[in-house]
Amino acid sequence: MPDAKPKTRRNALIAAAAAIAIPAEGLRQWAYRDPLGILTVCYGHTGNVDPKRQYSLAECRALLDVDMGQAVDAVLRCVPPAAPNSVVVAFSDAAFNIGPTVACDRANSTAARLLAGGQWRQACEQLPRWDKARVAGQLVALPGLTKRRAQERDVCVAGLP
Repeated sequence: MPDAKPKTRRNALIAAAAAIAIPAEGLRQWAYRDPLGILTVCYGHTGNVDPKRQYSLAECRALLDVDMGQAVDAVLRCVPPAAPNSVVVAFSDAAFNIGPTVACDRANSTAARLLAGGQWRQACEQLPRWDKARVAGQLVALPGLTKRRAQERDVCVAGLP
């Protein structure tokens, strides 16, 4: 029988990262455009959104579980196996929200380089820097991203010795 521990850990990481995402994203059962104009539904789902229908609560939760699972898997592929759960959770929510570059692209992310080197606290401290988005061609800090990155940073360091 295969070891259930990796699957159990993955499920726990998804649930913990979703606990950050749910209040940050909010729930909208009808499609809307996010601040960057991306068609979005439910808890921040952006893939294959049908703008003409209402999504059920069960559909929204299922979409979040799949999307967050992909974010967790991306982060787990990028960080050393010894990465503390709090670090994986925080960076998984960030990857869910802004993509895996923050945790995985060592050429363009100081956080990714620090994660790869096992410098957990220093990597966590990089999260607040990822609060900007391009609006009308300019990088600007968005208040919702600033608040979310601060929460991720707090979760990240909370699990460190």
